[in-house]
Amino acid sequence: MPPSPQKSWRIIDLLKWGKQYFRKNNFANPRQEIELLLQEILQCTRVDLYLRFEELLNKVQLANLREWIKRRLNHEPIQYITGKAEFYNLMLEVDPDVMIPRPESECLIDAVLDTIPIDTELSILDIGTGSGCLALALANERPQVNLTGIDISKCAVELARKNDKALNIRNVVFSQADFLTDKINETFDIAISNPPYIPKKDMPSLMPEVREYEPESALTDFADGLIFYHRTAEECHSFLKRKGWVFLEVGLGNHPKKVKELFLNDKFINVELIKDYNGDDRILKVQLV
Repeated sequence: MPPSPQKSWRIIDLLKWGKQYFRKNNFANPRQEIELLLQEILQCTRVDLYLRFEELLNKVQLANLREWIKRRLNHEPIQYITGKAEFYNLMLEVDPDVMIPRPESECLIDAVLDTIPIDTELSILDIGTGSGCLALALANERPQVNLTGIDISKCAVELARKNDKALNIRNVVFSQADFLTDKINETFDIAISNPPYIPKKDMPSLMPEVREYEPESALTDFADGLIFYHRTAEECHSFLKRKGWVFLEVGLGNHPKKVKELFLNDKFINVELIKDYNGDDRILKVQLV
């Protein structure tokens, strides 16, 4: 059982116990599991855990840790348990209404930053903004660029605005819109998106942390995983300026190739797949003619 608040527990005791407990329950990185939970409970860094290893947790801290461990054993993502996720040097609030920001998505930020000069004033549209991670990261890195994030979910838009306020980033706005049906009345230099791309048939094979906890509408288009890419290819000429860029995150396997084929026509030039940190094709970069 998780540690009882009725007993005295030092940080070092909990680190040793947690590593064994999570290993026994078949977690891939048992030490990391207990470290991350303790870091949040104690509001400290990983290094601090080992510098303060003799420190005792109080009863409130132990009660919280006990509850969090129970939730984690049900494979609830740590980010939903703690309510926080780090993305591109920003700490964002997350909840089950939005998908958890992924490290792979940072490659999209890198691709955009590599494309636009540092001092250029541009406008960027983030489609399906969720927590606002992409828009906020770009706005933070390029203060002179104007960002607009849209999402069909009212809860997602409210959370993105909350993150924006907490980070005090002044060059981004968020609004509710359905990209598949609503007309975008503004024009932009760049469009970015991490759309729902998992085919419906593949949903049962996802990890329980993803399948059972993250919002289904942010993961799949309930079809073949290509609906949002078709819509982007068909409509982006109406909301992007001439020579505008599109950056889209794509899935694994044959998905990148299928998405790329949608943009191989006379409307687009410079169609390119960009690899992530693992060497997989994960970002499609295209330019309007």
